[in-house]
Amino acid sequence: MKALVYQGPGNKEWAEKPMPEIEKPTDVIVKITKTTICGTDLHILKGDVPEVTSGRILGHEGVGIVEEVGAAVRNYRKGDRVLISCITSCGSCANCKRQLYSHCEDGGWILGHLIDGTQAEYVRIPHGDNSLYPIPEDADEEALVMLSDILPTGFEIGVLAGAVKPGDAIAIVGAGPIGIAALLTAQFYSPGRIIMVDMDENRLGVSRQFGATDTIRVGEEDAVAKIREMTGGVGVDVAIEAVGVPATFDVCQQVVAAGGHVANVGVHGAPVELHLENLWIQNINISMGLVNTNTTPMLMKTVQSGKIDPSKLITHRFELNDILSAYEVFGNAAREKALKVIISA
Repeated sequence: MKALVYQGPGNKEWAEKPMPEIEKPTDVIVKITKTTICGTDLHILKGDVPEVTSGRILGHEGVGIVEEVGAAVRNYRKGDRVLISCITSCGSCANCKRQLYSHCEDGGWILGHLIDGTQAEYVRIPHGDNSLYPIPEDADEEALVMLSDILPTGFEIGVLAGAVKPGDAIAIVGAGPIGIAALLTAQFYSPGRIIMVDMDENRLGVSRQFGATDTIRVGEEDAVAKIREMTGGVGVDVAIEAVGVPATFDVCQQVVAAGGHVANVGVHGAPVELHLENLWIQNINISMGLVNTNTTPMLMKTVQSGKIDPSKLITHRFELNDILSAYEVFGNAAREKALKVIISA
């Protein structure tokens, strides 16, 4: 089969790889029908995730059709249409029993990280019964690809961990796919103000369409001063970091109000400076982490009901054989006005 293969920092190729095989009785082999590229994949290519070794097939998002199941798989059969979770969970270890699926003792974020991922014609999914979700008959598969990772990530690590409440003032620093996922799902809780911060005017325009009450374009405005001005000098109740660089984290810790929350969602490849000398006396809560995807079933119902439509995040579409072009577009998002790309087999 063909797959997108990581060959060390800065290097990738569309190459021939062996077909995945059932290795354990709980495995499921899925034929990929649609996948996408995540900002985390770009971090891997930069060398920010050194655990990813040369020869690894990238990708942790997608939908597909069950091709083969292990002897212990109960919930799926050949031909079933499935959503692939970015998090693999055995369902029975101590962490899984706490719904801390990202720290499953035999799983977690392993697809496209520690084992071969979804940017390929076929993928092996360990613990298939707990790591796949059936796709409803009338579902929009492109929209559901957003449920593999970005929508639960923005919701769980940004909105829930940030303890968004009705009437809150929120600043989301980074208007990429994860930031907009946080914007969409924050509105479940009726915040009073949602301020989106980014360098890209196109992404800020999309944010306004999706419900942002205010936008700040970095480079034209001082984000910290502007947020302080907007909030009467108080700051925001929740500051969500959705990029993964020191500068954006610093904005968050400068604009959070006393008693507020900083929810770090971005993947950081370099240390940040934490100003505890200022934050401790303000009773600030700081959270961060990997998505657990325990909210995926609820989010799927929300998407199916039409309450939110994550397919609007899709700006470009490619065939799987043209995945290198998809990476070129996604890696130059500002120039290409790209948010999420859909790659179809």
